[in-house]
Amino acid sequence: MQKQKVYFKTFGCRTNLFDTQVMINALQDFTQTPYEEESDFVIVNSCAVTNGAESGVRNYIHRLQNEGKRIYFTGCGVQTQGQNLLDKGLVFGVFGHSHKENINAILKQKQSFFLEDDLKSLDNKILGDFVGKSRAFIKIQEGCDFACSYCIIPSVRGKARSFPQEKIISQVEKLTQKGFDEFILTGTNIGSWGKEFGKDIANLIESLCAIPSLKRLRIGSLEPSQINTHFLEILQTPKIERHLHIALQHTAPAMLKIMNRLNTFPKDLELFTLLANQGFALGSDFIVGHPGESEEIWREAFANFSLLPLTHLHSFIYSPRDNTPSALLQDRINGKIAKERKQQIETQVAKNNLHFRENLKLRHKSLNILIENVLIKEVKAESSDKNPCPKYIAQGFDEYYNPMQIETQNPLYKDSWVLITHFTPKMDKNYAEI
Repeated sequence: MQKQKVYFKTFGCRTNLFDTQVMINALQDFTQTPYEEESDFVIVNSCAVTNGAESGVRNYIHRLQNEGKRIYFTGCGVQTQGQNLLDKGLVFGVFGHSHKENINAILKQKQSFFLEDDLKSLDNKILGDFVGKSRAFIKIQEGCDFACSYCIIPSVRGKARSFPQEKIISQVEKLTQKGFDEFILTGTNIGSWGKEFGKDIANLIESLCAIPSLKRLRIGSLEPSQINTHFLEILQTPKIERHLHIALQHTAPAMLKIMNRLNTFPKDLELFTLLANQGFALGSDFIVGHPGESEEIWREAFANFSLLPLTHLHSFIYSPRDNTPSALLQDRINGKIAKERKQQIETQVAKNNLHFRENLKLRHKSLNILIENVLIKEVKAESSDKNPCPKYIAQGFDEYYNPMQIETQNPLYKDSWVLITHFTPKMDKNYAEI
């Protein structure tokens, strides 16, 4: 008998992507399909970071209503809108993060259900594969102890708690046996890893870099207040990607206070300058248009922002999130003004990034690229008596987390590594011919 097919629709962050992989690996009596149209069941792994994110999830579920599929709802939205979706008959079942390893049994249930998240559990099983990816995400912790005024995540993911170091190492070692050699550490707040064990994330990084078959390790988003001397000491380890993402959220002292952030701009600038001088590409998160961001505060924020050696940026226009302190604030910022401010900082960082890559070229730096996809195009030969020649167009990322496009007549393959010694930086990416 043919197994019924399950399609996973994942919204939100890398942590959700990892959670989806946990569910895929736990399927036994069902099979995962990458095609929604051929599925019998749809698992919606939701995001609840903003009201807009939740609206996008609801719109997707509404679209599925006439397609005859059984819909299940999980993820961060379980506590904020799961019961409502179930009561309206829009989904067959709802289950929290703590139940995802039981997905095989959940799909067999004959009656509608609501399984609440306990906000305390950690996954038990080790992933046997990471389906459809060139790089594997490794979740090292769950939850967050911060209380940023705009954020609901601690209330839907729970308090910070860490996976044991031995389990994480076993997870990486198992995936290297499947051919993965680049890994990204992820979690709700990864800088808090190890606090229960009297360790810190630098201890974990050192242990992972000691795995012979691990080639490159990328560290997910960190909080500046969690970067300590030990972390700075291990950064020159060759396997660590030369790109760090450190979440600042803003650069005006008054806004950081309104947002209830723990970082301060003078210390942020000192940290970023230190890391840039060590050759790191640096990314950050930035929220524009949060209530209280007056014109005066914005001018100060942008002047401070321009001092930072940022090469990458995730910028967001503030979106209210129900049940957070920020949502109660009245001094909202006009949407048009917020868009203009977002464009300002994005333009600044795009220029910084191009300058960074041009400087790498001037210093004759070689770039190590993990190929993530390859297109093959046939090119007409100059002489009519010759067969068309294939041209390979490959794309991937270097150790500074900048995209590279490579054209060659030599075969290139997905998930392979290529060392590029000559490249041309352009505004959108680097280009090379080999």
